[in-house]
Amino acid sequence: MKATIWHNPKCGTSRKTLAILEEAGADVTVVEYLKTPPTRAKLAELYRKAGISPRAGLRMKEEGAKALVAANASDNAILDAMLADPILIERPLVETEKGVVLARPQDKVREIL
Repeated sequence: MKATIWHNPKCGTSRKTLAILEEAGADVTVVEYLKTPPTRAKLAELYRKAGISPRAGLRMKEEGAKALVAANASDNAILDAMLADPILIERPLVETEKGVVLARPQDKVREIL
């Protein structure tokens, strides 16, 4: 099985999710999204496939995310903000042929293995 993980190596949940993928024998493509963010179209597609809104994909520990929610920003504005500052993207996002999940907690990734 092929899998792509939008990963932050500094994040414990992201590292644990990557370990689950590797233990499952997945052929994993690791994208360090802070260095190589997804395109706007790809990010929108990931959220659509995961069945969540861009708002649900915000990393709420970040002040910028809190400001977007407080301002009742549109999904388009949230996507634009995520592209401008990828730290706003909650991680890890994982895609396989079975679907996409925001793997929080990390065991959620097992749904698409």
